[in-house]
Amino acid sequence: MPKSLTRDLIFFISGCFILTLIWPNLEYEFALYGLAIENGQWYRLFTVALVHGGWLHLLFNMLALFSLGLTVENYLGRNKYIFLLLTSLFFGSITSFLFNPLNSVAVGSSGMIFGLFGCLLIMGKRMGANLKEGAGLIALNLAIPFLIPGIDWKAHLGGLIGGALATLVVKPKGSFRE
Repeated sequence: MPKSLTRDLIFFISGCFILTLIWPNLEYEFALYGLAIENGQWYRLFTVALVHGGWLHLLFNMLALFSLGLTVENYLGRNKYIFLLLTSLFFGSITSFLFNPLNSVAVGSSGMIFGLFGCLLIMGKRMGANLKEGAGLIALNLAIPFLIPGIDWKAHLGGLIGGALATLVVKPKGSFRE
């Protein structure tokens, strides 16, 4: 079985979550905290993906990463996949930072995962994805933050846009034609 970055990420992110149970301060140090970013801790725009707000949060994000990530990774290849993930994570984090109060704190890899949704919107048909099912899943995930308080929909939307834009960058123009 070939090496999978997606599987490695799932193990690494899950391991980081376990470390936050042992060292709770680690969650604070990695979280997206506007005041800390404003004071120069820009690394938090990326480390936010390593910490989660509980077992269910981690489980849902890792299931989404597994189900979407393997397909996208296999289709794009490792380097383009890394670019997609980092761009999505950055867009999700920077959107959260810019449009939430500076004293707000966010955790999770949802911005990065929503980038995978953005990728599917752009080239899902070529990848063999069911676009009706995918669009429904995206709509449901965009609606959840309005039903469950405390979920940062701005990070989701930023990640979705970042993933779509990254997909347009990594694929040659003619590759989207049927």
